[in-house]
This record gives sequence, C-alpha cells and structure tokens, in this order.
Amino acid sequence: MGDKLTIAGIQLSSRLFLGTGRYPNPYIQNQAIEASEAEVLTFAIRRVNLNEPGEDAILQHIEGKSFRYLPNTSGATTAEEAIRIARLAKASGLSDWIKVEISNNEKTLMPDPIETLKATEVLANEGFIVLPYTSDDPGLCYKLQEAGAAAVMPGGSPIGTGLGILNPYNIEMITEQLTVPVIVDAGLGNASDVTKAMELGAEGVLLNTAIAKARNPVKMAEAVKYAIYAGRLSYLAGRIPKKKYATASSPIL
Repeated sequence: MGDKLTIAGIQLSSRLFLGTGRYPNPYIQNQAIEASEAEVLTFAIRRVNLNEPGEDAILQHIEGKSFRYLPNTSGATTAEEAIRIARLAKASGLSDWIKVEISNNEKTLMPDPIETLKATEVLANEGFIVLPYTSDDPGLCYKLQEAGAAAVMPGGSPIGTGLGILNPYNIEMITEQLTVPVIVDAGLGNASDVTKAMELGAEGVLLNTAIAKARNPVKMAEAVKYAIYAGRLSYLAGRIPKKKYATASSPIL
C-alpha cells in the first residue's frame, strides 16, 4: 500500500505488535513470529533476566533477524513501580521503547487511568518512547497523547478474553481525534476482530493470546497478517454510508 506505520520517527512495515508469552513451546513461538512478519515484539520485563538480557531465552528468536523490542511493565500497580521497571529495562540495554501497563485489579486487569497518565508523563519527559496501554476512553487517550505518548494503545476488551472490540464507537472516536498512532491492544480473538480494528482507523494491533492460544498459532499468525492488510486497505478505500433502506445497484433508466 505504500503507507507505513511511523512511531517516534521510526518507520515500520508491519502493523502487528506481537506478544511472546503463552505459546505451547519456543519452536511454535518462533514459527508464529516468522509467519506474522512482525517487527515489534513485546514481553513483560518481569519475565526477563535483566542481568543477562542478551542470554535470556525469551529474547532468543529467529536467527539472523532483528526486532524492535517493546518491553512492558505488566505487574506494576502504581506509576512509581512502572517507572522503576522501565528505568531498569532501559539501563539493561533492552530498549528505550516502553509499554506502560498498570493495573491494580487482578480480575479485570483493566488499566489504572490515573497511574498510567502519571507514568506516561514522567517517562516521556525522560526520553522514553512511551506507548501506554489504556481503556477505550477517548478523553483519557487524548490526555495520554498530551502527556507525551508516542502512540496510544486502547483495549478492545479485557486482556486475554477474546471478546473482540466491545465499543467500536469509542475506538473510532479515538482514532479520529488523536494525531499519534492508535494501536488496539487486548481482547482481540481472531482475524475478523483485527480487520475491524483496522477499519475503525487503528494504525496497528497488538496480539498475544489470540495467536499463542489458537488451535494452530502459526496459521493464526499468518491470518492476522493478512487481516491487518485487508482492514487497512478497506479503511483507506472508505466504506459506503449506511442507509436505512435499499438502493438498487442497477437503477431503471
């Protein structure tokens, strides 16, 4: 299509951000990564050995191919904790990109809006490329952009549920009003959910469970790759207006 996803001046050919957890085994994980053609891989910092990040098994992927890492602060319950985790990751040489993920509700894992906003502002001021995971609240997403987020990542539905996009109206509102990229994160369950996110104006999606826990993760990774392409192309083409009544495609002259 010629248009690429650009975050903080970095151009990405793939619009898929791929999680690296919950796969049946490392072999299937690597096959799924290859099939997806993802360039950005995300993982929880707490799962990585920061003393020897280059030797950590989580970061051993397809030989000869480089990735951009997006470590996340999953497990943090306050802004202070997320900031500390991000600083440790950067000091270890992992990445200056960071996905701020803060939740204090173990049942819903919904992001804490106040703590997320605090952490985003602090880390952006310190030079991090901050991509905060947030709810689908358009007002909050705008505030995160104003706080310095390089992209904003609203959830389609709670993490790992596979419920898809519960509030497409809000997602579309967010994509219309923000000037930074919107990456739909969490809750997407299959290729049609991904296409829907892209048709609503998202510039990318982040998936983990939908691929890792599919019956065939490699096939799902490939399906998602094509779904992103189809959804983006459909968005750029522009859908026809919705009408209450039928309109003949071949009117009588």
